[in-house]
Amino acid sequence: MGETILAIDNGTQSIRALIFDPQGNLLAKSRVMIEPYFSPRPGWAEQDPDYFWQALCRACRRLWEETDIRPEALAGIALTTQRATVVNLDREGRPLRPAIVWLDQRRAEGLKPLGGLWGMAFRFAGMRETVAYLQAEAEAVWLAQNQREVWEKTHKYLFLSGYLTYRLTGEYRDSTSSQVGYIPFDYKRLRWAAPWDWKWELLPVRREMLPELVPPATEIGRITPRAAEETGLPAGLPVIAAAADKACEVIGAGCLDPHIGCLSFGTTATINATHRRYIEAIPLIPPYPAAVPGAYSLEIMIYRGYWMVSWFKREFAQNEEKIARERGLDPEALFDDLVRQVPPGSGGLILQPYWSPGVKIPGPEAKGAVIGFADIHNRAHLYRAILEGLAYALREGKERLEKRSGVPITELRVAGGGSQSDAALQITADIFGIPAARPHLYETSGLGAAIDAAVGLKLHPDFAAAIAAMTRLGRVFEPHPERRDIYEQLYKRVYLQMYRRLKPLYEAIREITGGRR
Repeated sequence: MGETILAIDNGTQSIRALIFDPQGNLLAKSRVMIEPYFSPRPGWAEQDPDYFWQALCRACRRLWEETDIRPEALAGIALTTQRATVVNLDREGRPLRPAIVWLDQRRAEGLKPLGGLWGMAFRFAGMRETVAYLQAEAEAVWLAQNQREVWEKTHKYLFLSGYLTYRLTGEYRDSTSSQVGYIPFDYKRLRWAAPWDWKWELLPVRREMLPELVPPATEIGRITPRAAEETGLPAGLPVIAAAADKACEVIGAGCLDPHIGCLSFGTTATINATHRRYIEAIPLIPPYPAAVPGAYSLEIMIYRGYWMVSWFKREFAQNEEKIARERGLDPEALFDDLVRQVPPGSGGLILQPYWSPGVKIPGPEAKGAVIGFADIHNRAHLYRAILEGLAYALREGKERLEKRSGVPITELRVAGGGSQSDAALQITADIFGIPAARPHLYETSGLGAAIDAAVGLKLHPDFAAAIAAMTRLGRVFEPHPERRDIYEQLYKRVYLQMYRRLKPLYEAIREITGGRR
C-alpha cells in the first residue's frame, strides 16, 4: 500500500482531484470546471447527478495523464462535496430527476403549521415561524407537494456526497459529517433522529430512504470494478469517510481548537469554530457535524457572501478582468489596487450584506443595504465597502459564537476564493482587531478530506497529530492600530445599529411586495 492520499473535492464551480502526502504537501492536482446548475424556472437550480459523476471521472483520469504518480501509489481516497444538494434515486440506483442544488430558491407553499404537542411547544417558545420557514425550505417537502410521482418512486434520498459515494463503492452510505440540510438528522447525537423526533413530522422522508451513516475517518467502502474502470482508480482501494466541504475546510485550515476561528470567503461566507460541546449559536439552528468524530462546527453564515464580490466584478470591473487576462495576471491583484485607492471606512459608505434572507439572524424579511452615499463615491468605494461589510457581518458572527460558547476567538484562518486577496485579509484583520492568517495551501477543503483519510488509514495516530503535520500558516496579517480604531467606531456606532433600524422598512417591503425578491 502506498502512502499518498487522493482527495476529491466537488465544489460549486469545479471538481478537483488532489493528491497529498502525509505532510500535507499537494503533489498533483487536476481540475474540471462545471456548470453549477441550470434553471428551468426562475429561482431554480438543478443539475444532472450523472454530470457530477462524469466530471469526477474526468478529474481522476486527468491525474494519471498529467502526473508521474500512479494510482497504485495511493493508500486511499476521501470525498468532500458541496452541502445540501439532494438526489432522488429509484430502486435500481438511477436518478429520478435532476439534483436540486444548494443554491435553489424554491419554497413549498400553503403548508399547515406543525400540530400536536410539538406544534404547541414551538408556539409557546416563539419558534413557530422558524419551524415554518425550515419546513417551507425543505426540498423533500416541495418534491412531495409538487412532484408526487417522483417522490413516491424515490427509493433513496441522498445528498450529493451520498450519491457519489454510491457511484464509487456501490454502497448506500454517507459520512455523518456530510449531513447538512433539511433532513431528519439529530445534530446533537450525530445520527438519524429518533422515531419520536419532530423532524419526522415536519418532513415526508422515511428512514429507509436514507443511507447508512459512517463517522469521519472510518472506511465507508471500496472502489468497485465498474468505478475503477471509469476513474482509473484501483479496484478495492479504501474510501474513507470525510465531511462536507465547509467542515473539511475548517480542519484543512488547522482550526481544531475552539479559540481559532475559520473564515470562509466563498460563495457563502462563514465563520466556524470547532467545539466538543453541542452549542446552538442561533436557537433551534444546530451546529453542523465537524470533520472530526464527535465534534461540532459552530457556524454563522452570510448567504451569498462573496457572491457579491463576483457580482461586482461582473457588473463593474470588466476592464480589470480584461487587463488581467492580457497580462497573464491574477485578477485579484488588480482588484486589490482598486481597494487601496480608498481609505478605511470607504468615505462613510457602509454596507450590510443580507442579499438573501436568513432564518433568525437576520430574519426572513432582511434585505441588503448600503448607506452613506455622497458625491465623492465611485466604484472603488463600493468595492471596498463590500469587503468591509462582509468583514463586519462575520465579526458580528464571531461575537455571537463567543457569547454562546464562552470561548474567545483569538486567531483567524481565512480560506475560500476570496482569501487570495491581500486587501481582503488586511481589512479582515483591521476590523476584527486580531491576526488573520492564510493557510499554507489554497485547497483547504481537499486537505481537510485528506486529513480524515490520513487518520482513517493510520498514517497519523490521531487528528491532533495529523493537523500538526499536514497544516501550517502562510502569510499572517496583523491589524493596523489606526485603521482598527476607525473600524471599531464604524462597527459599533453604525453597522450594529443598521439592521434594527431598517427592519421595520424591510417588513414593510415584504408586506407590500408579497415577499417577492
